[in-house]
Amino acid sequence: MQTGLATEFSHVKPQDTPFKGGGLRDFFVYRDLGIAAATRGKVVAQLVRANRAPELGTGWHRHEANFHIVVMLKGWARFMYGEKETLVEAGDCVHQAPGIAHYLFDYSPDMEYLEIVSPADFKSIDVEAPCAVPPPTPWETGATP
Repeated sequence: MQTGLATEFSHVKPQDTPFKGGGLRDFFVYRDLGIAAATRGKVVAQLVRANRAPELGTGWHRHEANFHIVVMLKGWARFMYGEKETLVEAGDCVHQAPGIAHYLFDYSPDMEYLEIVSPADFKSIDVEAPCAVPPPTPWETGATP
């Protein structure tokens, strides 16, 4: 291993970091991929998975971040980006421009996405609603992720 590098080598296996609550949203669970530690806080990479059915969603907010992408791995999610409704499905990649007002309001029980953000300790700030948000799709009784 080289020393004195600005970042460190990192290799995280699924069993190394389990999904757990306590992240930004209580209706999701998160799996840390070790990137925040390896980059000394420059970047965070985490898997985000649906944990409960959507009720109120994330609310309108923006992030104080320099870079933010979401890669949908499984299922789907519906976002509002400004006044535009956007369906993000498995295989899609979204670059959330710095400061864009958005609202994740609906998602499938199997939704799972990779989120990469810089800096790792990005802030989420509530903003005024630019428009109305459609209702979420109810999950079937007994549907769990």
